[in-house]
Amino acid sequence: MSTSTKVFLIALIVIAIIFVMIGCQKNTTVTIPKVAQTVTKTVSFSKDIIPILSTDCALSGCHVSGGHSPNLTDASAYNSLIGGSFVNKTEPANSIVYKRLTGKLTPAMPMGKDANPSNIEGLMLAWITQGANNN
Repeated sequence: MSTSTKVFLIALIVIAIIFVMIGCQKNTTVTIPKVAQTVTKTVSFSKDIIPILSTDCALSGCHVSGGHSPNLTDASAYNSLIGGSFVNKTEPANSIVYKRLTGKLTPAMPMGKDANPSNIEGLMLAWITQGANNN
């Protein structure tokens, strides 16, 4: 067998393997949220957290009055998170809200959005670690 024939056969095998791999599909995709970026600044609930909650969570049919708990509208978000036991100031990484954002509790939030919009995971963890103040 000539060298050019061997090269041709190897190329053919490689192409066949590629087609087989492309043809292998799965029906369900699991999205693993990105790792939260480290936050070193003081996080303001009103300036840093609320704008993200308003854009990605407090939407019609989601976390609004009459929707899913907690109510994350601007006027209710703080009291809903603190009063509803969604925040664990003693163990911030065990806070329900943080576990939902990181996908450690299902369903992962925000539902139907890209994982970790505007570094909400990192900001939320930093805010809770810093005392979960209504600032």
